[in-house]
Order: sequence, then structure tokens, then C-alpha cells
Amino acid sequence: MTPELQEILLSPWVLGLLGLCIGSFLNVVIHRVPLMMEREWWTDLVSNLGDDDAWRRVFGRKDAPPPSQRDTARALTKDLEALRKLGIATPRSRCPSCGHVLRWHENIPVLGYLRLGGKCSACKTRISPRYPIIEIATALLFAATAWHFGPVTTTLAWCGFVATLVGLAGIDWDTTLLPDSITLPLLWAGLLCALLGWTIPLTASLWGAIAGYMSLWTIYWLFKKATGKEGMGYGDFKLLAALGAWLGVQMILPIVLAASVVGAVVGISMKVSGSLREGRFVPFGPFLAGGALVVMFAGQAQVLDWLGWA
Repeated sequence: MTPELQEILLSPWVLGLLGLCIGSFLNVVIHRVPLMMEREWWTDLVSNLGDDDAWRRVFGRKDAPPPSQRDTARALTKDLEALRKLGIATPRSRCPSCGHVLRWHENIPVLGYLRLGGKCSACKTRISPRYPIIEIATALLFAATAWHFGPVTTTLAWCGFVATLVGLAGIDWDTTLLPDSITLPLLWAGLLCALLGWTIPLTASLWGAIAGYMSLWTIYWLFKKATGKEGMGYGDFKLLAALGAWLGVQMILPIVLAASVVGAVVGISMKVSGSLREGRFVPFGPFLAGGALVVMFAGQAQVLDWLGWA
């Protein structure tokens, strides 16, 4: 590839258009990955219900499980087998209200939403504006990443990092889940990029991953011992470990501080406005992702200068 062509393909305009398409894909990921996880959990439950030996070990019994357990397992198996196959690529995108399969032009990022007037073409049910928001946000972040890092191949790695954070933030906000199927590859990708010399020194990446995981793990257990409650999930540990692998050990504290302050403000606002339901909590993942993006774009030197550590 010639330098001129590389400069064009990795320009903010081209990567911004790529971000629109990736944002459309992320909408699918945000919606389907939690559903796929829940199906796996129900499948595991059915497997456990049918495991007589495991039942005897857990409950300390020598007799057979009650017939009602077997009946439940059979009924759940039948229901699960009747479900339509679900994956990232299948089935085709459709309206959740009426099942209308979206035509190709209805799936065009942003333009498809505007052309439909924000409603399903079949049943006229309102389509959430979050779909074009995710697409536009991803496009702007890709363009900003291209502008920040320049027309170099490692910019694509950082675009992948950005896209993954958008997907994780959306899933966590909706479901308070941070899937291992996304956080762990993000962690290993950060270590691999450091090993290849694309991002930060490998030592900083390794210690960043360790510090990211252990810091929140420690806070989690101290809080649980003091209150008897769980203040966060294990997915937050893995996400911060991944952020440390990409951004380095020195950026762990700035990310956590930014996420904590913004998260507290949002949580209090939602509590006061009544939009936070009783017994629910504000997920921490979206704010960790936001803090990481601020640190990435600001750069380590600027962040350390803000904190007076330069």
C-alpha cells in the first residue's frame, strides 16, 4: 500500500464512515449477546437438573431426584429446542414487535432510521433513537481516533478498542452484564498489541492488567466484608484489567477516579429524578469505558499533568 493510499484509507473521514457501519453492528451485539448468554444459562440449568449424580452430591442424598425435577427438565428442554436459532449473524434483523424482517435499505446506518421516521415500516412501532445514537457516536469516535493517532496501521487497533468499549458500555447499561466473551479477548488483545510494539511497553501493559484487576477485586471484597453486600460485579474487574493492558498501569487510578465521579453524579441524578428503580444500581462499566476514552484521547502526559504527577 502506498503512503498516499494509506493516508486516505486511514483518514478521519473514511474511518468515520467505517465507524457508522461498525456502530450498526454494535447495536446487534448489544441486543443479542445478553440474550445468547441467558440461553446458555438456561441450557446449563437443564443440564444440571438432569444430572442425578450432581443432585445427590449437592443435597447429600442417595435416592433419585424427585419426579417434578425431571418433568421441569423435560419441559425446559422442549421450550429451548423450540426457540429460533440465535447468533450474531442469524436471524436477520427484525422488528421486535411484529417480526418484520428489515430490508437492506432499512438497515443503512442513520439514513435507514431517518427514512423510516423512527418507526417500523410494517407496524409503525417506535424504534429507539439509541440505534442511530450508537452509530453516530461510533463514527465520531473512529474519526477522532484517526485524527489523534494519524494514518498509521495501529490506528485500526485503537478503533477496535474503541468499538469494543462502546459495545460493552451498551450491554452493561442495559443488563448490568459485562460478558467474558468480550472483556477477556479485549484483555488479551491489549497484551498482544503491547507485545508487538503497537501501543505501550509490554511491562506497563502487564502491570496495568494486574493492577486493574486487583484494585477493583480488593475494593469489592473490602466492601463486601464491611457491608455484606456486593458493590460491583466480577466483569468490572476484567474490564479494568483490559483497560490497564491497553493504557498502562499509571492510567488505572485516573480511569477509576473519572468513572467514580461521573458515575456518582449520574446515579444521584437518577435517584433524585426517580428513573433509578428501587433495588437497582447504576452499572460501573459504562463509566470505566468513558474514563478510558478520556485517558486515551488526552494522552498519558496530559493526564499525569492534570493530576500533578508529571
